[in-house]
Amino acid sequence: MPKRALLALGLAVLSSVTVSTFSASATPLGTDARPQTQPTPAGGVASVPVPVLNWAPCDTSGDGYQCTTAQVPLDYSQPQGAKVTLSLIRKPATVPSQRIGSLFTNPGGPGLAASLMVRDLGENAPVELRERYDIVGFDPRAVGGSTPKVSCVTLPEYAEQWAATPGRLSSGGFERAVTFGKRFSDGCVANNAALLPHLGTENTARDMDLLRAAVGDEQLNFFGFSYGTYLGTVYANLFPQRTRVLALDGAVGPDSFVNRPYDNNHRQYVAAEASLNRFFAWCTKSPADCSFGDGRPADAFRRLQASLDVTPVRDANGKVVARGGLFTFWVSLELGYGQSNWSWLATELQKAATTRSGALVSPMSDAYTRYMNLNTAIECADRRFPQDVNLLRGKLAAAIQAAPLLGPALAHGPANYDQGHAQACAQWPAERKSSYAGPWNAPGAATALVIGTTHDPDVPFQDAVELTNALDNARLLTFEGTTHTTWHYSACTRSIITRYLIDGTLPPHHTVCADEPMPTR
Repeated sequence: MPKRALLALGLAVLSSVTVSTFSASATPLGTDARPQTQPTPAGGVASVPVPVLNWAPCDTSGDGYQCTTAQVPLDYSQPQGAKVTLSLIRKPATVPSQRIGSLFTNPGGPGLAASLMVRDLGENAPVELRERYDIVGFDPRAVGGSTPKVSCVTLPEYAEQWAATPGRLSSGGFERAVTFGKRFSDGCVANNAALLPHLGTENTARDMDLLRAAVGDEQLNFFGFSYGTYLGTVYANLFPQRTRVLALDGAVGPDSFVNRPYDNNHRQYVAAEASLNRFFAWCTKSPADCSFGDGRPADAFRRLQASLDVTPVRDANGKVVARGGLFTFWVSLELGYGQSNWSWLATELQKAATTRSGALVSPMSDAYTRYMNLNTAIECADRRFPQDVNLLRGKLAAAIQAAPLLGPALAHGPANYDQGHAQACAQWPAERKSSYAGPWNAPGAATALVIGTTHDPDVPFQDAVELTNALDNARLLTFEGTTHTTWHYSACTRSIITRYLIDGTLPPHHTVCADEPMPTR
């Protein structure tokens, strides 16, 4: 399934309030509680009981996917206190006699629902993976079907903020970003005061260990993408002896992500800008496939930003739908699909320039608003931004200088994706009780397979190197490419990851895959 379709599926799940299970009868389809003579492996915290998972069909379609829920402590330091409810989904192994166990997966975000990756792997993963694993995912706290929810800004509020955000650098931009960031963080606390301190990844990793025990596995089999690699890293450091395989695709550098967030953000700005310029270079050399800009696409991009700033797209009632800032945000999200997406991006840029239509000038949606609420809130709960607005000013100015095409909108706009969180996180009023800050070496853990893309526009290759160096036991697999993550774009990495997940086989040192699809019309 193309990555854009995967993201659409994840956002569709975010738009729903709950994930329900359909019970064909009063008898559950199956439970993962072991017989009393064979105790379930311990998990999480010693005083926390392991949930019993009563799996049932997710719906009436008969597609084989099963769903359930589990309650876990809101605060692991008070395990008998308030609870949160996690939503789970699985696709059972198709050859039970050869079953290894459960393969837990996380699609990243943070903020994307588990069904995103479980359904994709359940339909499209190599046959041996589907034969030998129950493919399992859970929606982390507040995500997808898990409750309670997080709400920081509403769609009307978020759309209004983007409507006021230009794509080009403008006077008052920093003050606007601070105002928007304060509204976001204040809204989060006003609506979710009890949940926010416990939203971080340390608690999510503890949740995953309880669920590992609940499915009866003595050790965790894990496949994480993007932010999911950070979840896997935290798990390996909390529970190193409970790891069997850890495949980490689109790897996040953990120490810079948490403890040096401005440094991590800066290299994301640099990587995204480089990706956009790489697209422009292809566009210049490929006039048959890219008519945008008539050979000077970067200049045309700046003109389009400026034009949308002055004359934004409006709806039938005259309300601003897309100014230059939102246009820039949509463009930045497209870069992660890599060079196979470049022809599509060229067509959409031309449509935006000539007819003010298409995906890049579409309005902010409710699904994306919910996603940005979660994405920002979870990262603010994890990442230790100094609470210093003057420092924020200098760091955002440096980001804009390093990324003059994308930086002004992302740094001086509303709280948005990844590197665009600082304006909210630097004003985050909630305690970070579940922020894990190291160590990162995970002594005694299974050797992790760390996968990084050389020209990743979202999580730079440097992050994969950082993670590989941080872990005591890790092997780096390099993908020579332009995508964020590799699984959907490289048969080479897909084959290596599959073999590793099945039997732990690692590729030779310094292995490089270089089979990214070329741009297509």
